[in-house]
Amino acid sequence: MNWHVTVSRGRVAALVAITAAALLVTAVAVVPMAMIGGGAMLFAAGVGCPSPASTKTSQPVATTAAHNSIPANYLALFQKVGQQYGVPWVILAGIGKVESDDGQSNLPGVHSGQNGFGAAGPMQIGIGGASGNTWGGTAIHPASEHVGVGTDEDGDGVDNVYDPADAIAGAAKYLVAHGVQSNASVAIFAYNHLQSYVQAVLNWAAMYSRGGYTVSNATTVSAPECLTSVQTGQVPNQAVSTVISYARMQLGKPYLWGGTGPDAFDCSGLMMMAYRAAGINIPRTSQEQWSWGPRISASQVEPGDLVFFAGSDGTPTSPGHVGLVIGKNTMIEAYATSFPIRISQFGTPAAAAGDGTVVGFTRPWAHSGISLPAQAAG
Repeated sequence: MNWHVTVSRGRVAALVAITAAALLVTAVAVVPMAMIGGGAMLFAAGVGCPSPASTKTSQPVATTAAHNSIPANYLALFQKVGQQYGVPWVILAGIGKVESDDGQSNLPGVHSGQNGFGAAGPMQIGIGGASGNTWGGTAIHPASEHVGVGTDEDGDGVDNVYDPADAIAGAAKYLVAHGVQSNASVAIFAYNHLQSYVQAVLNWAAMYSRGGYTVSNATTVSAPECLTSVQTGQVPNQAVSTVISYARMQLGKPYLWGGTGPDAFDCSGLMMMAYRAAGINIPRTSQEQWSWGPRISASQVEPGDLVFFAGSDGTPTSPGHVGLVIGKNTMIEAYATSFPIRISQFGTPAAAAGDGTVVGFTRPWAHSGISLPAQAAG
């Protein structure tokens, strides 16, 4: 990878996505290690992992490594690190595929040394030369040095750019620093200054988010159990479980202003339809949903509650954006044009633009006009 660090993070407009329309219609180009294709920015999480209620996995298992396969240990690391840093795991997986075929390539720099640009490891992070030393220090150095994006993800006391766990975590750090949650295209472009590279990574991400991959044998050691990007916290009743299940099923679908499904949604349309799936009718718009309530304090928040933000077309008193709480500082949201429905953070420094400042919360199922079925009252 030709790693550059000259692009500043900046404040990227949430509604802008570089060449998003073209990426949605470009086909996969099957060119090993230098793919030029198209794709979409997909933040779907936990594709193919066991559901909380089941111990069975729905992951397709490959008997031989296919072109779209991900080694089992890399898949687990992409998902684990994605959850840890708030980066869509499919973006990390797309970079890993394009850079080194998930560590399966024998090109210079993947397993030792560096390539012609000074990049190294399975995620091809700069350790010198034209790429600059983004990793920080030497390719393998004590974790106590705390330099660059070097990371001791596996806890062995060493930051090792050739170690998959360390390298994937280092790449996640870089993407976070370049605003991946606000604009994936810009962050990926900062990783490698080629629009064809952005297209290739997003193309793989789109495929993975749709479940379009198989799982091959681990490239080094056996992987831990499959890790979903975000697990839902304990739900208060069956109605909320239905609401969240419905919302999860929409992950990866496109945002559409005014959309209420089944193929596309806006933020409040997704909330309305998720609650409707549980037999609870709530108002249509975020402003109406906020007024409808009932409101609750931040200390009382639990999965199934709605979290509100001023948004680009609202105010703190009339919020223009809403998401569905599924865990601590975690929600499902239809964020904006060119961003698919995704799991993301709220109320934290890592949250996307506009999602860092919370207006408040409501609990629709507890509304005075709602009567839950006996089995849903839990």
